[in-house]
Amino acid sequence: MYKIIGADGKEYGPVSADQIRQWIAEGRVNAQTRTQAEGSPEWRTLAEFTEFAEALKAARPPAPGAPKTSGMAIASLVLSILGFLAVWYGITWPALIAPGLGLALGLAAMYKIKKTAGQLRGRDCALLGVAISGMVLVNTWSPFLITPRPMIMRTPGLDCLNQVKQLGLAVRIYAADNSDRLPFATNWCDAIAYALTTTNVFQCPAAGTPARCHYAFNAKLSGIEAEKAGPDTVMIFESDAGWNSSGGPELLPVRPRHRQGFVVAFADGSARFVKESELKQLRWDPKSNTH
Repeated sequence: MYKIIGADGKEYGPVSADQIRQWIAEGRVNAQTRTQAEGSPEWRTLAEFTEFAEALKAARPPAPGAPKTSGMAIASLVLSILGFLAVWYGITWPALIAPGLGLALGLAAMYKIKKTAGQLRGRDCALLGVAISGMVLVNTWSPFLITPRPMIMRTPGLDCLNQVKQLGLAVRIYAADNSDRLPFATNWCDAIAYALTTTNVFQCPAAGTPARCHYAFNAKLSGIEAEKAGPDTVMIFESDAGWNSSGGPELLPVRPRHRQGFVVAFADGSARFVKESELKQLRWDPKSNTH
Protein backbone atom coordinates (compact mmCIF):
# COMPACT_ATOMS: atom_id res chain seq x y z
CA MET A 1 0.00 0.00 0.00
CA TYR A 2 1.12 3.56 -0.72
CA LYS A 3 0.33 7.20 0.00
CA ILE A 4 0.87 10.04 -2.47
CA ILE A 5 0.87 13.84 -2.48
CA GLY A 6 -1.58 14.93 -5.18
CA ALA A 7 -1.33 17.89 -7.54
CA ASP A 8 -3.36 19.92 -5.03
CA GLY A 9 -0.75 19.35 -2.30
CA LYS A 10 -3.01 17.05 -0.25
CA GLU A 11 -2.20 13.53 0.92
CA TYR A 12 -4.13 10.59 -0.56
CA GLY A 13 -4.19 6.93 0.42
CA PRO A 14 -3.44 4.35 1.44
CA VAL A 15 -4.00 2.93 -2.06
CA SER A 16 -2.81 -0.22 -3.79
CA ALA A 17 -0.07 -0.49 -6.40
CA ASP A 18 -2.70 -1.33 -9.02
CA GLN A 19 -4.58 1.87 -8.19
CA ILE A 20 -1.40 3.91 -8.66
CA ARG A 21 -0.72 2.19 -12.00
CA GLN A 22 -4.22 3.15 -13.08
CA TRP A 23 -3.60 6.78 -12.05
CA ILE A 24 -0.32 6.72 -14.00
CA ALA A 25 -2.15 5.48 -17.09
CA GLU A 26 -4.78 8.20 -16.69
CA GLY A 27 -2.15 10.91 -16.27
CA ARG A 28 -3.24 11.76 -12.72
CA VAL A 29 0.22 11.08 -11.26
CA ASN A 30 3.66 11.15 -12.86
CA ALA A 31 7.29 10.32 -12.21
CA GLN A 32 7.71 13.33 -9.90
CA THR A 33 4.72 12.58 -7.68
CA ARG A 34 5.81 12.30 -4.03
CA THR A 35 5.09 8.77 -2.78
CA GLN A 36 5.45 6.89 0.50
CA ALA A 37 5.43 3.10 0.81
CA GLU A 38 3.60 1.53 3.73
CA GLY A 39 5.92 1.05 6.70
CA SER A 40 8.48 3.57 5.43
CA PRO A 41 8.84 7.10 6.85
CA GLU A 42 10.52 8.31 3.65
CA TRP A 43 8.80 10.18 0.81
CA ARG A 44 10.29 9.55 -2.65
CA THR A 45 9.37 10.36 -6.23
CA LEU A 46 7.30 7.76 -8.02
CA ALA A 47 10.18 7.26 -10.46
CA GLU A 48 12.29 5.84 -7.61
CA PHE A 49 9.94 2.86 -7.20
CA THR A 50 11.00 0.11 -9.60
CA GLU A 51 7.57 -1.53 -9.45
CA PHE A 52 6.11 1.44 -11.37
CA ALA A 53 8.85 1.76 -14.01
CA GLU A 54 6.93 -0.02 -16.76
CA ALA A 55 3.74 1.89 -16.06
CA LEU A 56 5.61 5.23 -16.17
CA LYS A 57 7.20 4.36 -19.51
CA ALA A 58 3.83 3.57 -21.05
CA ALA A 59 2.01 6.49 -19.44
CA ARG A 60 0.43 9.25 -21.45
CA PRO A 61 1.58 12.82 -20.71
CA PRO A 62 -0.18 14.48 -17.77
CA ALA A 63 -3.12 16.72 -18.62
CA PRO A 64 -2.01 20.35 -18.99
CA GLY A 65 -3.19 23.16 -16.74
CA ALA A 66 -4.41 23.38 -13.16
CA PRO A 67 -6.83 20.84 -11.65
CA LYS A 68 -10.44 21.41 -12.70
CA THR A 69 -13.24 22.21 -10.27
CA SER A 70 -15.84 19.47 -9.92
CA GLY A 71 -19.07 20.34 -11.73
CA MET A 72 -21.02 18.30 -9.17
CA ALA A 73 -19.53 20.37 -6.35
CA ILE A 74 -20.63 23.59 -8.02
CA ALA A 75 -24.10 22.17 -8.73
CA SER A 76 -24.41 21.08 -5.09
CA LEU A 77 -23.70 24.60 -3.85
CA VAL A 78 -26.05 26.20 -6.37
CA LEU A 79 -28.90 23.83 -5.49
CA SER A 80 -28.36 24.32 -1.77
CA ILE A 81 -28.58 28.11 -2.19
CA LEU A 82 -31.72 27.75 -4.34
CA GLY A 83 -33.26 25.59 -1.62
CA PHE A 84 -32.37 28.15 1.06
CA LEU A 85 -33.88 31.00 -0.97
CA ALA A 86 -37.01 28.94 -1.66
CA VAL A 87 -37.49 28.41 2.08
CA TRP A 88 -36.86 32.11 2.73
CA TYR A 89 -39.49 33.19 0.20
CA GLY A 90 -41.92 30.36 0.96
CA ILE A 91 -41.74 28.60 -2.42
CA THR A 92 -42.69 25.03 -1.53
CA TRP A 93 -41.51 22.62 -4.23
CA PRO A 94 -37.98 23.99 -4.74
CA ALA A 95 -37.59 23.98 -0.97
CA LEU A 96 -38.42 20.26 -0.88
CA ILE A 97 -36.47 19.11 -3.95
CA ALA A 98 -33.39 21.34 -4.46
CA PRO A 99 -31.64 20.66 -1.11
CA GLY A 100 -32.07 16.90 -1.52
CA LEU A 101 -30.36 16.99 -4.89
CA GLY A 102 -27.73 19.36 -3.50
CA LEU A 103 -26.97 16.97 -0.66
CA ALA A 104 -26.66 13.95 -2.97
CA LEU A 105 -24.44 15.77 -5.47
CA GLY A 106 -22.27 17.22 -2.72
CA LEU A 107 -21.57 13.83 -1.14
CA ALA A 108 -20.91 12.29 -4.58
CA ALA A 109 -18.56 15.15 -5.48
CA MET A 110 -16.58 14.78 -2.24
CA TYR A 111 -16.18 11.06 -2.88
CA LYS A 112 -15.08 11.61 -6.50
CA ILE A 113 -12.64 14.40 -5.58
CA LYS A 114 -11.11 12.10 -2.97
CA LYS A 115 -10.53 9.44 -5.61
CA THR A 116 -8.87 11.65 -8.25
CA ALA A 117 -5.57 12.26 -6.45
CA GLY A 118 -5.77 16.05 -6.76
CA GLN A 119 -6.91 16.22 -10.39
CA LEU A 120 -10.28 17.59 -9.29
CA ARG A 121 -10.81 20.36 -6.79
CA GLY A 122 -13.90 21.82 -5.19
CA ARG A 123 -14.10 19.85 -1.94
CA ASP A 124 -14.80 22.98 0.11
CA CYS A 125 -17.52 23.97 -2.36
CA ALA A 126 -19.10 20.51 -2.07
CA LEU A 127 -18.81 20.55 1.74
CA LEU A 128 -20.58 23.92 1.88
CA GLY A 129 -23.29 22.61 -0.44
CA VAL A 130 -23.79 19.56 1.79
CA ALA A 131 -23.92 21.68 4.95
CA ILE A 132 -26.46 24.18 3.57
CA SER A 133 -28.58 21.44 1.97
CA GLY A 134 -28.59 19.47 5.22
CA MET A 135 -29.67 22.53 7.21
CA VAL A 136 -32.49 23.30 4.75
CA LEU A 137 -33.66 19.67 4.74
CA VAL A 138 -33.70 19.47 8.53
CA ASN A 139 -35.78 22.64 8.83
CA THR A 140 -38.08 21.70 5.93
CA TRP A 141 -38.86 18.06 6.71
CA SER A 142 -38.60 17.80 10.49
CA PRO A 143 -42.17 18.98 11.19
CA PHE A 144 -43.40 15.96 9.20
CA LEU A 145 -41.11 13.44 10.92
CA ILE A 146 -41.80 14.07 14.58
CA THR A 147 -44.84 12.54 16.27
CA PRO A 148 -47.42 15.25 17.09
CA ARG A 149 -47.73 15.89 20.82
CA PRO A 150 -48.67 18.75 23.15
CA MET A 151 -46.81 21.99 22.40
CA ILE A 152 -45.05 22.04 25.77
CA MET A 153 -43.23 18.82 24.82
CA ARG A 154 -43.10 19.28 21.04
CA THR A 155 -40.57 22.12 20.91
CA PRO A 156 -37.73 20.34 22.82
CA GLY A 157 -38.36 17.12 20.86
CA LEU A 158 -38.22 18.97 17.56
CA ASP A 159 -34.95 20.69 18.50
CA CYS A 160 -33.43 17.38 19.54
CA LEU A 161 -34.52 15.71 16.29
CA ASN A 162 -32.95 18.54 14.28
CA GLN A 163 -29.68 18.17 16.17
CA VAL A 164 -29.51 14.39 15.84
CA LYS A 165 -30.08 14.73 12.07
CA GLN A 166 -27.18 17.22 11.91
CA LEU A 167 -24.96 14.79 13.83
CA GLY A 168 -25.92 11.98 11.45
CA LEU A 169 -25.10 14.20 8.47
CA ALA A 170 -21.73 15.09 10.02
CA VAL A 171 -20.95 11.37 10.35
CA ARG A 172 -21.73 10.89 6.62
CA ILE A 173 -19.42 13.80 5.74
CA TYR A 174 -16.66 12.26 7.88
CA ALA A 175 -17.11 8.92 6.10
CA ALA A 176 -16.89 10.61 2.69
CA ASP A 177 -13.56 12.13 3.78
CA ASN A 178 -12.16 8.90 5.22
CA SER A 179 -12.44 6.10 2.66
CA ASP A 180 -16.16 5.59 3.41
CA ARG A 181 -15.43 4.50 6.99
CA LEU A 182 -17.47 5.63 9.99
CA PRO A 183 -15.62 7.32 12.88
CA PHE A 184 -14.17 5.27 15.70
CA ALA A 185 -16.54 5.13 18.66
CA THR A 186 -13.82 6.15 21.12
CA ASN A 187 -13.51 9.68 19.70
CA TRP A 188 -16.55 10.14 17.47
CA CYS A 189 -17.45 13.59 18.84
CA ASP A 190 -13.95 14.94 18.20
CA ALA A 191 -13.86 13.29 14.76
CA ILE A 192 -17.06 14.86 13.36
CA ALA A 193 -16.86 18.28 15.04
CA TYR A 194 -15.20 19.84 11.96
CA ALA A 195 -18.32 19.09 9.89
CA LEU A 196 -20.65 21.00 12.25
CA THR A 197 -21.24 24.73 12.34
CA THR A 198 -21.37 24.69 16.16
CA THR A 199 -20.67 22.17 18.91
CA ASN A 200 -23.94 23.20 20.57
CA VAL A 201 -25.50 20.54 18.33
CA PHE A 202 -24.11 17.95 20.76
CA GLN A 203 -26.32 19.30 23.57
CA CYS A 204 -30.00 18.36 23.85
CA PRO A 205 -32.18 21.31 24.99
CA ALA A 206 -34.36 18.95 27.01
CA ALA A 207 -31.52 17.25 28.94
CA GLY A 208 -31.83 17.64 32.68
CA THR A 209 -28.11 18.02 33.39
CA PRO A 210 -25.43 20.15 31.66
CA ALA A 211 -22.83 18.25 29.60
CA ARG A 212 -20.66 18.67 26.49
CA CYS A 213 -22.65 15.95 24.75
CA HIS A 214 -26.07 14.40 25.38
CA TYR A 215 -25.76 11.69 22.73
CA ALA A 216 -23.84 8.43 22.26
CA PHE A 217 -22.53 6.46 19.27
CA ASN A 218 -23.32 2.79 18.61
CA ALA A 219 -20.02 1.07 19.48
CA LYS A 220 -20.72 -1.73 16.99
CA LEU A 221 -20.38 0.76 14.12
CA SER A 222 -16.92 1.86 15.22
CA GLY A 223 -14.64 2.38 12.20
CA ILE A 224 -16.56 0.06 9.86
CA GLU A 225 -17.28 0.77 6.19
CA ALA A 226 -20.52 2.73 5.94
CA GLU A 227 -21.94 0.42 3.27
CA LYS A 228 -21.57 -2.58 5.62
CA ALA A 229 -23.94 -1.06 8.17
CA GLY A 230 -27.57 -1.93 7.55
CA PRO A 231 -29.52 1.28 6.87
CA ASP A 232 -31.82 0.66 9.86
CA THR A 233 -28.93 0.15 12.31
CA VAL A 234 -28.92 2.59 15.24
CA MET A 235 -26.01 5.02 14.87
CA ILE A 236 -26.55 7.92 17.32
CA PHE A 237 -28.94 7.96 20.25
CA GLU A 238 -29.75 9.98 23.36
CA SER A 239 -27.54 9.33 26.38
CA ASP A 240 -26.25 10.97 29.57
CA ALA A 241 -22.83 9.26 29.33
CA GLY A 242 -21.00 12.38 28.06
CA TRP A 243 -18.48 13.41 25.38
CA ASN A 244 -17.27 10.63 23.03
CA SER A 245 -19.46 8.09 24.83
CA SER A 246 -20.30 4.90 22.96
CA GLY A 247 -22.06 1.65 23.62
CA GLY A 248 -25.52 0.20 23.16
CA PRO A 249 -29.05 0.50 24.55
CA GLU A 250 -27.71 0.32 28.10
CA LEU A 251 -26.59 3.95 27.68
CA LEU A 252 -30.07 5.30 26.93
CA PRO A 253 -31.37 7.70 29.62
CA VAL A 254 -33.26 5.97 32.42
CA ARG A 255 -36.18 8.30 31.82
CA PRO A 256 -37.07 9.61 28.32
CA ARG A 257 -36.47 13.31 27.83
CA HIS A 258 -39.33 13.69 25.38
CA ARG A 259 -42.26 11.92 27.04
CA GLN A 260 -42.16 8.15 26.56
CA GLY A 261 -39.66 8.13 23.72
CA PHE A 262 -36.18 8.85 22.35
CA VAL A 263 -34.69 10.51 19.28
CA VAL A 264 -32.45 8.16 17.27
CA ALA A 265 -30.31 8.53 14.10
CA PHE A 266 -29.77 5.53 11.85
CA ALA A 267 -26.90 4.44 9.58
CA ASP A 268 -28.67 5.66 6.44
CA GLY A 269 -28.65 9.24 7.82
CA SER A 270 -32.33 9.35 8.81
CA ALA A 271 -33.57 10.23 12.29
CA ARG A 272 -36.90 9.79 14.02
CA PHE A 273 -38.70 9.71 17.34
CA VAL A 274 -38.85 6.17 18.76
CA LYS A 275 -41.41 5.32 21.40
CA GLU A 276 -40.19 3.57 24.54
CA SER A 277 -42.32 0.58 23.61
CA GLU A 278 -40.46 0.28 20.26
CA LEU A 279 -36.92 0.10 21.69
CA LYS A 280 -36.76 -3.71 21.57
CA GLN A 281 -37.40 -3.58 17.81
CA LEU A 282 -34.34 -1.44 17.07
CA ARG A 283 -31.34 -2.98 15.31
CA TRP A 284 -28.00 -2.41 17.08
CA ASP A 285 -25.75 -5.02 15.42
CA PRO A 286 -24.83 -4.13 11.78
CA LYS A 287 -23.85 -7.76 11.11
CA SER A 288 -27.12 -9.24 12.23
CA ASN A 289 -30.49 -9.37 10.50
CA THR A 290 -32.22 -9.59 13.86
CA HIS A 291 -33.04 -6.70 16.19
